[in-house]
Amino acid sequence: MKSGKQEEPVSREFNQCITPLTQEMVESYHEDDAYTTYTSTALPNRNEIIGILCDIRELFYPRHYGSRELFNCTIQYYIGDILMRIEEKLHKQIRLCLMRKYENSEKYQVQAVADEAAQISCAFMKTLPKIRTHMAQDVQAAYDGDPAAADKDQIIFSYPGVFAMMVFRVAHELYQLGVPIIPRMMTEYAHSRTGIDINPGATIGKYFFMDHGTGIVIGETTIIGDYVKLYQGVTLGALSTRGGQNLRGHKRHPTIEDNVTIYSNVSILGGETVIGHDSIIGGNCFITQSVPAGSKVSVKNPELQVEGGEPQEVEENFDWAN
Repeated sequence: MKSGKQEEPVSREFNQCITPLTQEMVESYHEDDAYTTYTSTALPNRNEIIGILCDIRELFYPRHYGSRELFNCTIQYYIGDILMRIEEKLHKQIRLCLMRKYENSEKYQVQAVADEAAQISCAFMKTLPKIRTHMAQDVQAAYDGDPAAADKDQIIFSYPGVFAMMVFRVAHELYQLGVPIIPRMMTEYAHSRTGIDINPGATIGKYFFMDHGTGIVIGETTIIGDYVKLYQGVTLGALSTRGGQNLRGHKRHPTIEDNVTIYSNVSILGGETVIGHDSIIGGNCFITQSVPAGSKVSVKNPELQVEGGEPQEVEENFDWAN
């Protein structure tokens, strides 16, 4: 067993370097944008943002994620309490984002920022019934499009695409209201949880379903119509991002019209690329030009070629299951 005295030289050595180490860390803040704001508290809190998403999920699905039994005589008070909780948390986080946005502006006024945060927060809260309606349609699309779905409860509890879409639809409304930072924090949280990367600026219609979902990427200026179904590994991206910030505000990502199905590992790139309605895009396609409505696009089956090799003797008692 090691004694305390044996550990003392390590602590003594660190005590000797803590001062220059601290100075080196502080000086590093001067080298990037963190220096200009590292003393400011005007930053949203990631844990609070995740908490807001959890509250919204409880609001949308109180039977699945609620903390108490629902009764006709109490449900209105229960839902009202959740709404108050969401608005209180969100108002504070929006105010912090606006403080950061305006902190170096001559127009910055504490009361004006608080008033703007309140207006945005209230406007967002009014969109929640609409978002929930969209989510009900997305769940129905998942149920209709997946024969493995036993029921809608299973979809709400376990389908990553449904969770990613809930987060996206919430983040998109905040994005539309001009809220900085928070929308992307929300969608990146869903990305980390599901492997589905949807920029909050994308436009996605009703009855949208991502089957399996893992590896799907949907860029900021993507437009997706109604009744669209994507499989895993689909990328709706830009042809090139070499222009960097000069490309901001330009349509860089494709348009997918109504009733389109896109199978796995497809890449559709470019702001002028349009996939016409009622088209089917087969797996592994790479598309950089528009496709007419009603098309069926596929890659010609590759020819398998097996060379060499000798037949292997198999033991009579070989267990194929293992």
